[in-house]
Amino acid sequence: MLVVWFILTVGALLFVLGLSMLKSSSGKLLGSPRVMTSSVLLCALSFNLTFIWQELWLVIPKAMTPGLHPILYHNDHQWMGGAPVAELLQGTGAIATLVSGLAFLGALIAARRLSLTWRLFLFWMAFQGLYQSLTQVAVGALIPGNDVGRALAYLQATQSDKWAMLGLASVAMAVCGAVLARFWPVGELRYGATRSRAFAVQMMLSTMISIVLIIPFRMPRNVIEVALVPLMINLMGLGWVIAGAAVTRGSPETIGDQSVSLRGATAALGLVLLVFQVVLRPGVAF
Repeated sequence: MLVVWFILTVGALLFVLGLSMLKSSSGKLLGSPRVMTSSVLLCALSFNLTFIWQELWLVIPKAMTPGLHPILYHNDHQWMGGAPVAELLQGTGAIATLVSGLAFLGALIAARRLSLTWRLFLFWMAFQGLYQSLTQVAVGALIPGNDVGRALAYLQATQSDKWAMLGLASVAMAVCGAVLARFWPVGELRYGATRSRAFAVQMMLSTMISIVLIIPFRMPRNVIEVALVPLMINLMGLGWVIAGAAVTRGSPETIGDQSVSLRGATAALGLVLLVFQVVLRPGVAF
């Protein structure tokens, strides 16, 4: 619990530091209400899609391991049977999530001609994939009981190895924050333009409000898993992105069309909630 609050504090401090370094905004801090609503919906959708992707890749390797019979739930997974390698396989979810984040980041950088709705979706999928995985690595270096920590214990990682992983995860989060800040798709930038405090406010509202929408997907479970885990991931990611925005320039290309469609994001979020609570909540055996 102490580590969770430490990470929340670090995320908040990074956000405040980055905010203080950003330029004052010349326009509205909140931007378009319609765009902000779309960003909140897509942030929540991306969190849940990334989470279930992680759980799926925690389950699949176990299903392929003799002696293990995993069950996938909407907010966790379990397994029956036993195999020593099961502890190592607790690290496969973080690997899959990191791969997902990098893939969506590459798509975000390459796909400049898509609609703003799709570019926002790519941004938030990259954000969630990168920070859900890297935060797990950081926590696993400090707490042996989380998924990555259990994999490290199986590998007999020394304390020096864990400190090295914590350092690498921190550097990776900083680099990812700088890259994501550069390719935030909302707003138009000329060559050499820097992000302003409006960007920080938009990011803060998207990540923090989305947590309210994420909670129903994770219930019922203890308060740490239901609320504090999404808060920890979103706040840590927010802090690094805003800090990155303070020291990097935005994309040198004009963003283009800034119109969004709310129907798709709303329908997708509702459909995923239905799948989580109706199909996955009872458990799906593999």
